[in-house]
Amino acid sequence: EYNKIAKAHTLIEHLENGEDIALITDAGTPGISDPGEELVAMCQEAGITVTAVPGAAACITALTISGLSTRRFAFEAFLPTDKKERQAVLNELMEETRTMIIYEAPHRLVRTLELLLATLGDRRIRICRELTKKHETVFATTISAAVEYYKEQEPKGECVLVIEGKSRQEQIEEERQKWEEMSIQEHMDYYMNQGIQKKEAMKMVAKDRGVGKRDIYQALL
Repeated sequence: EYNKIAKAHTLIEHLENGEDIALITDAGTPGISDPGEELVAMCQEAGITVTAVPGAAACITALTISGLSTRRFAFEAFLPTDKKERQAVLNELMEETRTMIIYEAPHRLVRTLELLLATLGDRRIRICRELTKKHETVFATTISAAVEYYKEQEPKGECVLVIEGKSRQEQIEEERQKWEEMSIQEHMDYYMNQGIQKKEAMKMVAKDRGVGKRDIYQALL
């Protein structure tokens, strides 16, 4: 990490002189939350061919054994260390409907779980450790329960957190609740002030509130 750019320039020179180079790491997949990312980018810019031999990736391994949805997922790696930047990322994840994957070190695990609880609310989570090794564990729990557990049990080893995304139903309910905080007339005015005809506005209000158009008509009498 500390010399990735300078070392990459040296490696590029070797490659341009006709040598072949293999990039390996002692854990995980090169380029995934790893300084190999910069080397690959520089090779692409220099027109040097890069290929990969698939290997174990902690994020994919954790996802496939989590029991949470694998169809769509968002990989965040380690959250930023800067407080403002970290909170900005967490705020973006609040509305994330995909399964989320985050890496975390043991000494920061409780703090990160507390931040996730405060930002996302209580969700199902899988805390995966020692993946593909003898003592592999997958802790299936909720974020709140995980906070309480790790306050009593000292976390050990690098962790992969797999967190369920917000359901479509949750989004619909939150949107509906937002509309219900205003009166039906205020809701109508919201659309009609945009130049929408009354009949169409009534349809839109009914859809927003999950009721029939006739209910809106009766309420406006």
